[in-house]
Amino acid sequence: MQLADVPGAEQLSAEAFLDVDQRSVRRSWPEPELRATSRAATWIERTEHFLRTDPDGCWVAESDGEMVGFATSAVRERLWVLATYAVRPGRQGAGIGKPLLEAALHHGRGCLRAMLSSSSDPKAVRRYRLAGFSLHPQMFLRGTVDRSALPVVEKVREGTASDVDLMDSLDRRTRGAAHGVDHPFMLEHWRLLVSDSTTGSGYAYVGNGGLALLAADNRLTASRLLWTVLADGPDEVTVPHLTAANEWAVDVGIAARLELHTEGYLALRGMAPPTPYVHNGALL
Repeated sequence: MQLADVPGAEQLSAEAFLDVDQRSVRRSWPEPELRATSRAATWIERTEHFLRTDPDGCWVAESDGEMVGFATSAVRERLWVLATYAVRPGRQGAGIGKPLLEAALHHGRGCLRAMLSSSSDPKAVRRYRLAGFSLHPQMFLRGTVDRSALPVVEKVREGTASDVDLMDSLDRRTRGAAHGVDHPFMLEHWRLLVSDSTTGSGYAYVGNGGLALLAADNRLTASRLLWTVLADGPDEVTVPHLTAANEWAVDVGIAARLELHTEGYLALRGMAPPTPYVHNGALL
């Protein structure tokens, strides 16, 4: 992948994920829409970030001069993560996806662990399992926050760049590797909340009114951070990317009267599901 490929990759990914959403949407939910312009701009910035940090992990597939698929991935310490992977709608099953994933995986050939967040698309899930990933079903919380259920939360403050060392330490304890060079990007685009006290430490990034990423060294601190995210956010929320290893988050959502649903998989190699941890879909 080259920088000039990024806008085309954004459009391809938006169309591919819209296709998946349209095939899996619940009947009572609003019809899925193409990625909003503001989110597209952030997607492009994030992919350009991966191209700068991990050019060998980002690949495109072309046919007759047209981009038909791409994969972006990154290595953080000894952890490989797949940020985005998509094949143009109508071209799946034509032998495009396998070599793309193999090229991205080659970038992480020296890593002990690997992780990615997958949709429920059967073709993608099959490809990840054949590549040796264990599939852990994901859940998400959705609905209207019951404000009468919100507890009084203390020991949470606004975070700054001075908290990066603390966050990297928490990353290593939960997922086995720091986010490192990803923190400047996240600090630029998301609000940071930090809890650092005698009872435990943790942090949460908040973007688009909802939780983007959370790590802590115990469930009490993680719950405190998630309650703060819900209290400060809009009435209608979604808390994505929950695994069975993080039932503390499910318990917070149920107490807030949110609905619990399933969608997609956290795919892992060489590691157990991180906890207390709520991963990000692209930065993991």
